[in-house]
Amino acid sequence: MATEKELIEKAVAMLDLSYCPYSKFPVGAALECEDGAVFTGCNVENASYGLSNCAERTAAFKAVSEGHRKFKRIVIAGRCEDFCWPCGACRQVLNEFGPGMEVICLNAKGEAAHMTLPELIPHAVDSIWLGN
Repeated sequence: MATEKELIEKAVAMLDLSYCPYSKFPVGAALECEDGAVFTGCNVENASYGLSNCAERTAAFKAVSEGHRKFKRIVIAGRCEDFCWPCGACRQVLNEFGPGMEVICLNAKGEAAHMTLPELIPHAVDSIWLGN
């Protein structure tokens, strides 16, 4: 299991790997799975903006592609004054694998805001919507 400090360091380190030539808004993420595995991600933009991918989803897709399906917490780092909150698409993707997970958002000063995913997306789409 990673400490919060270790996850923060990993998320911040991903800022330098971000590919964001259009928005100039780097984001890094470190995702911890329930078994203690940690996956990192950064945002990857594309000239066709809809094909860009957020840091949170990059980390989540890496985890799922390696067989991890239960998420515990994620740290999301940015270089902005406000906290770097996940977008709606990322919230929904995270909900698929960690509906009660902790979300830690950082700002440029390194300050952290702690929330749970249900606080960020109180009415997420889940399998009940699909009749499962």
